Amino acid sequence: MKKNIVLFVLFILPIVAYLFFASGVNGFTKLPTVTPNTADLGNWHSLDGKKVTLNGKVTVLGFSGTELLRNRGNFFNLNQKIYQTYHTFKDVQFVVICPIGTEADAKKVVDALAAFTDVAQWRFVFASPAEITSYHSQLKLVEKLDDKFGTPKVYIVDKKRNLRGRKLVKDTKEGYNTFHPAELSNEMLDDFKVILYEYRAALKKNNNATRKI
Repeated sequence: MKKNIVLFVLFILPIVAYLFFASGVNGFTKLPTVTPNTADLGNWHSLDGKKVTLNGKVTVLGFSGTELLRNRGNFFNLNQKIYQTYHTFKDVQFVVICPIGTEADAKKVVDALAAFTDVAQWRFVFASPAEITSYHSQLKLVEKLDDKFGTPKVYIVDKKRNLRGRKLVKDTKEGYNTFHPAELSNEMLDDFKVILYEYRAALKKNNNATRKI
């Protein structure tokens, strides 16, 4: 009996633990709210001329900064790891807040993505640096924008404009770094699945399931 216990601890338990952590499955049944009731976007113009709102959408929200073109690799990472899988859901959008004056750079990024992706759910909106700073401040995030009014991180905002993330024992996971593909493939993808599951479960409960989510 003791021999079996020793064998289990030495060989079986480590394998089980490895499979658990390697699976990347989020233990949350509901993704916690980090900042409730965030503001909607202002009457900022968008790249395609259409009004962009966070209401009624699961939004991946980003801040490009003035060096949008230089950091275009971050958008390609996000596109490959998250957008490609979920852009067909009409209640999902990817919104990037950009400084006024970067419209041409944003168009180049969209055109590059359009070569191999349906870019309908990519939305680029433009505001002044002061407006961008003010908007970011009301999200009440620990990390601030850099001196270019941007950040490599993106954030998940639900349909009621609550910023969602992980509340860990020692820290809070507010956003996901697009510079690191592994973080997108593991932590963000995991959390994004959780929030979409929330809405699917709610629709099923109300007997109102649709192809939206």
